Amino acid sequence: MGPRLQHYLKDAGLTALVAAGLAFFIVGFRTYDIGKGLTFDYQFVDLGIAVVAIFFGRLGLSLAADGHDWPALALGAALAAVGASPLKLPSTFLHWFVGLAGLLVVLRTIWPWANRGLAAARHSPRGVPVGQAIAKWLGAALLAVAVVMPMTPLGDQKTMDLAVLILTYVMLGWGLNIVVGLAGLLDLGYVAFYAVGAYSYALLSTQFGMGFWSVLPLAGMMAASFGLLLGFPVLRLRGDYLAIVTLGFGEIIRLVLLNWVDLSNGPAGIGSIPGPTLFGAVFAETAPEGKQTFADMMGIPFSGNQRLIFLYYIILALALVTNFFTQRIRRLPVGRAWEALREDETACKALGINPTNTKLTAFAVGAMFAGFAGSFFAAKQRFISPESFTFIESAIILAIVVLGGMGSQIGVVLAAVLLIGLPEWFRDLGAYRMVAFGLAMVLIMVFRPRGLIAHREPSVRLHPARRAPVHRKGLA
Repeated sequence: MGPRLQHYLKDAGLTALVAAGLAFFIVGFRTYDIGKGLTFDYQFVDLGIAVVAIFFGRLGLSLAADGHDWPALALGAALAAVGASPLKLPSTFLHWFVGLAGLLVVLRTIWPWANRGLAAARHSPRGVPVGQAIAKWLGAALLAVAVVMPMTPLGDQKTMDLAVLILTYVMLGWGLNIVVGLAGLLDLGYVAFYAVGAYSYALLSTQFGMGFWSVLPLAGMMAASFGLLLGFPVLRLRGDYLAIVTLGFGEIIRLVLLNWVDLSNGPAGIGSIPGPTLFGAVFAETAPEGKQTFADMMGIPFSGNQRLIFLYYIILALALVTNFFTQRIRRLPVGRAWEALREDETACKALGINPTNTKLTAFAVGAMFAGFAGSFFAAKQRFISPESFTFIESAIILAIVVLGGMGSQIGVVLAAVLLIGLPEWFRDLGAYRMVAFGLAMVLIMVFRPRGLIAHREPSVRLHPARRAPVHRKGLA
């Protein structure tokens, strides 16, 4: 390692120098409002510690890449220990930053060992794919935890609110997975169907007094109609052109909602949206005339967490219906046509598959589930406005599908937990929480470029026919 040590040190020094130049004005300075104006606070100590961590982190990565495992492990363990130690670093962010740098070096060092172990254990001695069994048990475990979580001490108001938000994005991710993951159609305007479902419920409930359960299928049908409306103009488009048109469709829907004041109340939005009821019982401390509260119906004291738990089970049921429907339809001819379209549209035409109907069904089915989720969103928030359905929502949903693994259902769940949960878990980091969020996404892209669950089981397996034993005359 002697002749290469100078090269490692030079590479780590250049990396730290570039990082210092990029972060000088982001980390080195911070502005504060003192009432009469803004003032600067210099944070050069924070910057220096971060640059040193980057230097040793890059050095450890270089050592690990060239096979020097034990020095890299020692360096990574030292960084992780400093980050987790009770040393008085200037900020909580630096503890996280130094600790994650050490963890990254350790993971990079052991990654080849783990990769070889996974390759060796890819199939069991009986020939059954291990990944299939793991995914099955992991899904069952996640479902069991999701069902019982509100009944555990973890079911407080903050956790339940975050769980409802994560499940909403899981449902949206599964809906978009039909369009992007199965059919291979890049949709950047998926939030438009989400908005159609939300405004359908808001208008029908406030203007016509319809309940949540009666509007829910109507909202899905309305969103599916808009999916067909989007599908017709993009029948001949592929790739980047398809993405541009779908992006424009999403913006058109938002601008229509923003400017059609007579219908949507414009930028002021729609408020006082009624929430879902359980057999006519409302989840409130006092009930309107002619109705009763859930607490009175059950004979229990009122708690503000009852409404959140009820909403949690509603979105959990809707998400499970979405997952069940997707898993079943994948095995039907239309589902196999989606996957064939994703692989090669020209070959689909040669095989007699109608690409027009295939694309339209993918857009309509995916939009239907977005309409269901939008209707639930309006019932939960009780207030919606066009600002709730911007392009960033489509980008987040698409990021969940891509980072989870194209076409992977369990991958969407894991990606939603990371992308929606991480900003909340890192809220204590203050201004640096988005840095931590971006770092986590970069790590996923580096180590899992095809998504968290890159492998997906095929929809149909072609098992070789069993051959009958051959009996020949004259042989004992």
